[in-house]
Amino acid sequence: MRKESLKFLEQLLDAPSPSGYEQPAQRVFRSYVAPFCDELTTDVMGNVFGYISGKGIGKGKSLPRVMIVGHTDEIGLQIKYIDDHGFLYFAAVGGVDAHLTPGKRVAVHTANGALPGVIGKKPIHLMDTKDRETVVKFEAQYIDIGAVDKKEAQKLVRVGDAVTFESSFTRLQGDRVASRGFDDKAGCFVVAEVLRLVAASGKKLAIDLYGVSSVQEEIGLRGGTTSCYTVSPDVGICVEVDFATDQPDVEKKHNGEVALGKGPILARGANINPHLFELLAATAGKEKIAIQHTATPRATGTDANVMQISRGGVATALVKIPLRYMHTPIETLSLADLEDAAKLIVATLGRISSREEFIPQ
Repeated sequence: MRKESLKFLEQLLDAPSPSGYEQPAQRVFRSYVAPFCDELTTDVMGNVFGYISGKGIGKGKSLPRVMIVGHTDEIGLQIKYIDDHGFLYFAAVGGVDAHLTPGKRVAVHTANGALPGVIGKKPIHLMDTKDRETVVKFEAQYIDIGAVDKKEAQKLVRVGDAVTFESSFTRLQGDRVASRGFDDKAGCFVVAEVLRLVAASGKKLAIDLYGVSSVQEEIGLRGGTTSCYTVSPDVGICVEVDFATDQPDVEKKHNGEVALGKGPILARGANINPHLFELLAATAGKEKIAIQHTATPRATGTDANVMQISRGGVATALVKIPLRYMHTPIETLSLADLEDAAKLIVATLGRISSREEFIPQ
């Protein structure tokens, strides 16, 4: 991977962005894509829009609008209560697994910066046998920042402060890397790289391109809903992550045969425009980019879902990155899959010439 791109990816992952608190990561995204865009804007929700104009097609006519989107928000925690002894009680932001949280290091993001803490846990020696087999509910878990009492804790932390898990970008073997937040900063990264590659080509496409880093996906696809309404695209491509099934404890019957390093995944189903799917698949073949497939017979649970039904409807596709250990602090993927996803989307954009081609016949 290009050195500058890898540095951007690390900075994006390092920036905290639980749903509703995305702006540290959005600032990283804006800074990186600004040189590639004709316009760069942020809306009241916090969605970021990078726009690259296409080549003109004549007076009174408009180019097809194409929107690509990845959400910048990650799962996390939020402070709800501070007890008399200075321990911080919290709730989950998004789909956090209560099995994983006890014993984790965290950062509490306060008005004065990140504050280190740990999620405490009763020693196993003091637990009853039945308690050892029970998941501790979130309302019974707490963060210890080392405060001696409530008064000291309240000087440092406010109710509502966001919390992220401590997790650094880790290189594994080959091009495999691990971090928190790949869901879905992997998608944001691909969106940014698409904007970069289109700008670097020096050629104007026959479309108006909008690259969007959306917010609040993890709590209800909110930024995807509002950003798509704003752009009003004819064609939309959502870039997400999907469950890799090449780890020992995941059943292939659930999500198909999906592996790291074997290319981006094209979803197929009711949420997906058939012509756009075929265009992506054909482009992959022409460009010799390996792809994988998953079946999604219902709504996908991604920004693609709300994109498809925005306004009068949008021709929508879903390009996914294989990911192990989703919604943990050690999500793992292949860097090559990220690069190939960006290349595939850029090549596909170059083959779009009209909005009518996506209307079913």
